[in-house]
Amino acid sequence: MNQEINQLDTIRTLARAFVEERDWGQFHTPKNLSSALSVEAAELLEHFQWLKTGTQEELGAEKLAQVRHEMADVLVYLVLLADQLDVDLGAAVQEKMVLNRAKYPADKVRGDARKYHEYPPD
Repeated sequence: MNQEINQLDTIRTLARAFVEERDWGQFHTPKNLSSALSVEAAELLEHFQWLKTGTQEELGAEKLAQVRHEMADVLVYLVLLADQLDVDLGAAVQEKMVLNRAKYPADKVRGDARKYHEYPPD
């Protein structure tokens, strides 16, 4: 996980510099960053609309490059939002995986995509 955390730190440093060079910090409230994140996620989804599976082969090289750029936008806004709220994303992922493991025990849900509340009680 340390390598991923270092990469997030690098992304945060790059994003902070980009924002500071343009004096955009004044616009980067948590609400605005959340909105921007949602918009970028929708732009990412748009590339997959009407495709059967969205695999690399189905996307093709040009569309895959566009998808990669949208993914970068989503990640940058997420990192900036975490920065504004002083959230350690690495720690947040670890916490969430503990919760997910409890909701979705592997021996109970393997190969089944239902939501946790749709499984019969133990």
